[in-house]
Amino acid sequence: MPSQLVFPRSSPSFASVLASSIRNPKFMVPGTARPLCVATPATASHVQAAVLCGRRHGVRLRVRSGGHDLEGLSYRSAARADEDEDAAFAVLDLAGLRAVRVDVETATAWVDSGATVGELYYAVGRARGDRLAFPAGLCPTIGVGGHLSGGGFGMLLRKYGVAADHVVDALLVDARGRQLDRDAMGADVFWAIRGGGGASFGVVLSWQVRLVPVPPVVTAFKVPVSVDRGAVGVLTRWQTAASKATSDYVRQPLTRAAWAEIFAWLAKANAGLMILDPYGGRIGSVPESDTPFPHRGGVLFNTQYMNFWSAARGDAAAGTKWIRDMYAFMEPHVSKNPREAYFNYRDLDLGQNVVVGNVSSYEAGKVWGEKYFEGNFRRLAMAKAQIPDDYFRNEQSIPPLVASN
Repeated sequence: MPSQLVFPRSSPSFASVLASSIRNPKFMVPGTARPLCVATPATASHVQAAVLCGRRHGVRLRVRSGGHDLEGLSYRSAARADEDEDAAFAVLDLAGLRAVRVDVETATAWVDSGATVGELYYAVGRARGDRLAFPAGLCPTIGVGGHLSGGGFGMLLRKYGVAADHVVDALLVDARGRQLDRDAMGADVFWAIRGGGGASFGVVLSWQVRLVPVPPVVTAFKVPVSVDRGAVGVLTRWQTAASKATSDYVRQPLTRAAWAEIFAWLAKANAGLMILDPYGGRIGSVPESDTPFPHRGGVLFNTQYMNFWSAARGDAAAGTKWIRDMYAFMEPHVSKNPREAYFNYRDLDLGQNVVVGNVSSYEAGKVWGEKYFEGNFRRLAMAKAQIPDDYFRNEQSIPPLVASN
């Protein structure tokens, strides 16, 4: 890789390049484990060189597309350098790989992992927005790589399922530095990267996605209702009419009394937000085993609990406590055995990997993994065993299911 595309800590541009797509400022404070360097590849061969170089020198790669991951695992380590060898890492930032190529005749598109969801939508719209669309999420600045590899739900999920359902091919650089398409990587790995976390298996350079037809009539609506005007009642009714599948997932309607308690939590000091994503009804037309994303049948809605604070206010501990207390309060009302969560809303409180003999423990991984993937987690771990040396790993990467586990 050309030296001008690699920014070591000594580079005057290191801090700005590292911060370029950090969406969560709390991971920019002093004390956060920093990478040894940030590599910004411009071609597939640069990615291959970075993987080979990293393995040769014992430096792991954290792969970043849009930087929206809630725990910042694409650009930071939760461990200190004196605690774990995995704290010595480099960031492979894919922002320079962001091409989108739309083929109207076949209703497909090739999109690089560094492109954003908004750029994909824009390219499809310019090509034939009156006829074709792609069913992914709402936020336009999310990186395609992370979004697709975690499932990717959006407003079209009832009709068309999640974004990963529409991936028909991909180009992956594996731990040996080989560039593999769908056939070369094998059915198990191709299945795994479509919702099971692509960064656990390699570096996904690009994705071929199937576009979907735009119906002749599309209806959208807003229902602005305050608490004084009956928001509790509206939500009590809404959950049974609109929603079905992570983070929490709700599978049984909440009572009016439960919603009243929830609104009391939202009025507390240091309270954050509770965002509800409707799933109600059938999620696309594929069974739960077709991709690693399992939250399809029986889910009314997904919830996000989110809080915000500024460094100036210094109330991070209070904001975090509200999140954890709210999560504990919701336990009786949400899915059970396992209590489900959405992989793209990762939370290290759900559990972290434990490395035993230089391999991530499958048993430790199950603690968090079955919350994200339910019965698909074991199959993901079997696919990870096909990737040598557990090279691509982080605090919540898929562990390999091997004899030593």
